[in-house]
Amino acid sequence: QVQLVESGGGLVQAGGSLRLSCAASGRTVSSRTMGWFRQVPGKEREFVAARTWIGDRLLYADSVRGRFTISADNAKNTLYLQMNSLKSEDTAVYYCASSPKWASPVRARVYDYWGQGTQVTVSS
Repeated sequence: QVQLVESGGGLVQAGGSLRLSCAASGRTVSSRTMGWFRQVPGKEREFVAARTWIGDRLLYADSVRGRFTISADNAKNTLYLQMNSLKSEDTAVYYCASSPKWASPVRARVYDYWGQGTQVTVSS
């Protein structure tokens, strides 16, 4: 079992920044792939970014590349998503997820553990 708890969401003006955190506990995550997804009501969950825990592989959605950065603190077992230059279209519930391996990381179905989500609202 892997438990994931997100935090750091909130309300921010367009052009601002937020940093999301995802605290992982339970089974070791050092060999797993970690991802961030987001979802708005009525739409499918959308891939944002992914990395292997050790950081040898990284992937970003085109819509966030250059603005968002996914990182991890191994000592704290915590995954981060630094979000800069936020836009109104970034408004969503953001989810942290964990997958047993790096295989099609853009697909939500490959992730077997999910956090509860944290709301990010960007006002224009």
